[in-house]
Amino acid sequence: MRIGTIKETFPGEQRTALTPPSVAKLVKLGAHVVVEKGLGSTIGIDDAEFTKAGAQLDSKDNILSSCDILLRVRKPSSEDISRLKKGALHISFLDPFNERTLVNSLAGQGVSAISMEMVPRTTLAQKMDALSSQANLAGYVMVILAAERSNKIFPMLMTPAGTITPARVFVIGAGVAGLQAIATAKRLGARVEAFDTRPVVKEQVQSLGAKFIEIDLGETGQTKDGYAKALTQEQLDKQRQGMAKVCSQSDVVITTAQLFGRKAPIVVTKDMIAQMKAGSIVVDLAVESGGNVEGSKLNEEVTTTNGVRIIGLGNLPSRVAVHASQMYSSNLANLLEHFWDKEQKLFKLNLDDEIIKGCLITHQGQIVNEQIKNLK
Repeated sequence: MRIGTIKETFPGEQRTALTPPSVAKLVKLGAHVVVEKGLGSTIGIDDAEFTKAGAQLDSKDNILSSCDILLRVRKPSSEDISRLKKGALHISFLDPFNERTLVNSLAGQGVSAISMEMVPRTTLAQKMDALSSQANLAGYVMVILAAERSNKIFPMLMTPAGTITPARVFVIGAGVAGLQAIATAKRLGARVEAFDTRPVVKEQVQSLGAKFIEIDLGETGQTKDGYAKALTQEQLDKQRQGMAKVCSQSDVVITTAQLFGRKAPIVVTKDMIAQMKAGSIVVDLAVESGGNVEGSKLNEEVTTTNGVRIIGLGNLPSRVAVHASQMYSSNLANLLEHFWDKEQKLFKLNLDDEIIKGCLITHQGQIVNEQIKNLK
């Protein structure tokens, strides 16, 4: 079975879908691995390291047209899809809720497509959960960006010139990214507060040394996959009112509130930002899916009239591309290994398996994922 990967073409994307350790793992399973020449140039890995791990170097055109399985970070272009052979398996992030034309193209080409966003959040699938692995790194990057741009240091210092009080960091959303943001801000010495609509995460927040802000929103909860449920307008208004005072006292506000497959909710309004101190930093992780912060702009840093700096940079995991590639590559290799038939030395799509049911979007010319199929 021929497994290949090519260089990413999305502007600014530094990650790669395979690293040499994962190549070696797949070769050991009996796969024939091919990678595009220069694949690791963005993360300091030369071609010799890939060939040493057992990969063969080839051109993009040959890889697209000949591979049984194609591994990527980003979604393919329509041109790339047209080059894939019928029956091939394409695995990458696909954003299938918002890319119906792309999904239809994959089905029309007779390509089976797995979307890495859709891997179920179960114990068994944890080692394949690329959404979580990349969100973990995004949470770290958010805090580093804020610390670098802040006009204050994060830790408390006792000096002959007096005591410097710790910076106050408020993290909104305590999922994977939020928890990593909390942990990173604490490691830098900040005083950290956090809020989430799911009371169940209070203990996790407190275990990291942060204060959990409690706002009575009534019935909230989470989905079966652990994602926060959408709030009613009344609940959103209550949430904003409860957070406004905390934001006004904070030096850094980090927002990580996202709804799976839907536009992100606005949780920090212009009125809330107007109450914040000059020099404060707001980082919006959800800017690529609509944004949590009113006034944030994708891939821009905006300074408001009252001196608050809103950071809306996208693709944060790519800013730590070496480790992001290592983690994503491992997620892919674990997925392939889990469904690998060691006797026949090939990957088998078990359509009855819960993991495959969750993440397989197209197969044999049809959209087979129930969530995507039923989108209006």
